[in-house]
Order: sequence, then C-alpha cells, then structure tokens
Amino acid sequence: MNNINKDLINYIENNIFPSYEKNDSGHNLDHIKYVIERSLKFANTVKGINYDMVYVIASYHDIGDYIDRKNHEKVSAMMLLEDNNLKHFFSSDEIRVMSEAVYDHRASMEGEPRTIYGKIVSSADRNTSIDSILRRTYAYRIKHNPDNDLEHIIEDSRRHIIDKFGNNGYANTKMYFEDLDYKKFLKEVNELTNDKNKFRERYLRVNDLE
Repeated sequence: MNNINKDLINYIENNIFPSYEKNDSGHNLDHIKYVIERSLKFANTVKGINYDMVYVIASYHDIGDYIDRKNHEKVSAMMLLEDNNLKHFFSSDEIRVMSEAVYDHRASMEGEPRTIYGKIVSSADRNTSIDSILRRTYAYRIKHNPDNDLEHIIEDSRRHIIDKFGNNGYANTKMYFEDLDYKKFLKEVNELTNDKNKFRERYLRVNDLE
C-alpha cells in the first residue's frame, strides 16, 4: 500500500479496524482486509484514481453491520460521513463521494453504484470462496432462526445462494471489472447448488456438522 497516506493508514488501523470485532465472522476484519486488497487491485486499472479514497471506502463499507445488518450499508455510509477526523485527509466533496460508494456497495441494491468508487468496492466485496459462503449462510441462519431443523437450514441456504449467485442471481452481474476468480467461483457454485446431495455433503463438512 505504498500509494496510500501512511498517517491515514495509522488512523484507520487504530480507530476503525477495532470496531470490526463487533461484527459477525462473515463481516469481520479478515473480510475487510480481503475487500481492501481486491479494491486496490481493481483501482490499479483506473486512470487517475485516488487510492486513499479507495482504501477508506473498503475500510468502512461494513463498519455498521453490528448495528443494523439489514441496513448496514446506510449505517456504514453515515458513520463515514460523520467521521470528522477524515476532514484532515479529504475535502468535503471527497468524503461525500466515499460515503455514497459505501452506501452503493451492496449486491442487492437496485441499479449501479453512482461512481467508479462504488463500482470498485462493490466488485471487491464479491466473495470468491465457496466455503466462506457456506459458513456465512449457516451462521446467519443459526443466529436468526435457531429453532429451524438442520435439513431446512441446508435447503434454505442452497436456495439463498442460487438466488444470489445463480445465472439470474442479483450478485451475478454486480461485477464491474474483469475478475477471473469470480468467474471461476460462479461456475463452481452453480455446479454445487445444482446437486443437492453434493451441496449437503459439503455444507455439513465445511460447518463441522458431520
């Protein structure tokens, strides 16, 4: 991250990253670092991009998840907008653009992100690990519907993954950069979800339910 202001990095690592300890395992600091890395990779393909802004957007994009999971993009955008410390590094217009990008990052959002910065973080937020998806879907259902039987959880997870990553899934087209890893992931996840028995076997194994 040689192109990013070192004072900005120190501020984010010391004051923003600790908040991710409050999030669930699917939106923790490991996920944030994954999105930062991918965001910077995509940013390298955009002429004149502001790497400091890209870094901040990725760092904040899920910060409000522990407050309101269903509306976390709105909460996170507002937290960025109201962080007065960012005024030491950015203009008010830049802060507004970063807040909009965080607001626009979610795959289920209708339409496209308003700026290239929103397209970068939205693309970077796409998961390329099937096992990670299987863990996240299980963790979410256990947390919100703990009384459901296991077979219902497995099938509900499979249908959710199809709705999100299937051929007509809402996350299928939310990729604004060439990403061979994501293309490979989509192919593999479709093959897995099309076979209920294989899906069940892998779901049980990944979540230590065997």
